[in-house]
Amino acid sequence: MLDIPQLISQEISVKLSQVNNALALFAEGATIPFIARYRKELTDSLNEIQLRDISDRFTYLTELEDRKNNFRIDFIPRKLTEELQAKIEACLQKTNSKIYISPINPNGGRAQRLPEKRFRTASRIHQIPEPTAS
Repeated sequence: MLDIPQLISQEISVKLSQVNNALALFAEGATIPFIARYRKELTDSLNEIQLRDISDRFTYLTELEDRKNNFRIDFIPRKLTEELQAKIEACLQKTNSKIYISPINPNGGRAQRLPEKRFRTASRIHQIPEPTAS
């Protein structure tokens, strides 16, 4: 599991206490302009850009963690190796999590059939003989 506030504080180069206080204010329903203008003492004068970055990155990382948990719970346990689990845990972007999860599709999926279909279509158009199985 990621320590989301710690990761955000490192990425944005602010103190962990500033991130925690900002997240607490967001959880209470405070808006970015309100926090930037009237709660400077709690956030040590974070500006609106920093507050927006904290909010956006927190939302993104929370969704990413939810996605990882869903993969872990729903359909991976029977095919999850320790190496793959480590790669999934290390993902910090949603696109990376798709790359690691896509080979696990149990029925072959569209991604595996598509290159073959493209080659067959191209071979018909250009009169290329299809490769034979060796």
